[in-house]
Amino acid sequence: MGVLNVTPDSFSDGGEWFDGDAALAHAADLIADGADILDVGGESTRPGAAPVPEHEELRRVIPIVDAVAARHPETQVSVDTSKLAVARAALDAGATYVNDVTAFRADPGMAALTAERGADCCLMHMLGEPRTMQDDPHYEDVVDDVKAFLHERLERAVAAGISEQRIVLDPGIGFGKSEQHNLELLRRLDEFGSLGVPVVAGWSRKSTLGVITGKPVGERLAASIAAALLSVQHGANILRVHDVTETRDALAVWQALRNA
Repeated sequence: MGVLNVTPDSFSDGGEWFDGDAALAHAADLIADGADILDVGGESTRPGAAPVPEHEELRRVIPIVDAVAARHPETQVSVDTSKLAVARAALDAGATYVNDVTAFRADPGMAALTAERGADCCLMHMLGEPRTMQDDPHYEDVVDDVKAFLHERLERAVAAGISEQRIVLDPGIGFGKSEQHNLELLRRLDEFGSLGVPVVAGWSRKSTLGVITGKPVGERLAASIAAALLSVQHGANILRVHDVTETRDALAVWQALRNA
C-alpha cells in the first residue's frame, strides 16, 4: 500500500505532493514501483494535527482519486478518511477501499456506506484522536487491549453488512502508543492473526524509528525497511509504506531465501 498524502502538514511528506500535478506524478511513480493499493489522504493524522474541514478535504482528495482511478485502473485506490462525505465522494470517483483511522467510530454511517458499495476497508486502532493521542498513552496490555478493540470493530463491521473477506485490521503503530507499546505490538504481531483477517503494518518513517536510530524523518528509510521485514516475518499481510521500490526489493530478497 503506497502512501499519497495530499496535505500541507503530514509528518513525513507534508506539502511535498500538495500540488495536484505533483501528486499525480508521484502516484504514477508509486504504481510503477509496485504499489498494489494507493492510499490517498487529505487530512494529516500526525500527533497534534488539527482537523481539516470537510470541504477542504474534499477539495484536496477527490480530484486526485478521480484522476488516479481513471489513469491506473489496474491499481486499487484507497481513500484515507474518517469523514462520510469524503468517503462517499471518493467511492463515486473510483476508489474501492476505505481506510478509516477511527475504525468507523467517527461516523457510524461509514460502515453502512462501505457495505452498500461493496468496498474493502481497513479498520485501525487509535487511542483518542490525533491532537491528544500521544498524551501519556496507557494500556493494561497493549496487544490484548488493541486486539480486543479490533475484534469488536470487526464484529460491528460484519454486522453492518461488510463481508469479512473485505476487511483488514491495523493495530495503529504510533497512534496513541509509546515506543515500547509499538515495539511490543511488533514483537507479538502474529497474535492478531487469530482475528482471521489480514493485518496491516504501518511503520514507514514513524517516530519510534527516529527514537531508535536518532535519525530525522527524512533519514529513516533503512529503519523503515527493517521494520517492514520484521512485520512480515511476524504475520503482517499488507505494508503501508512511503518507499515502495526499496521495500519491494527487500521483500524480494527475503522471499527468495524462503523459496530457495
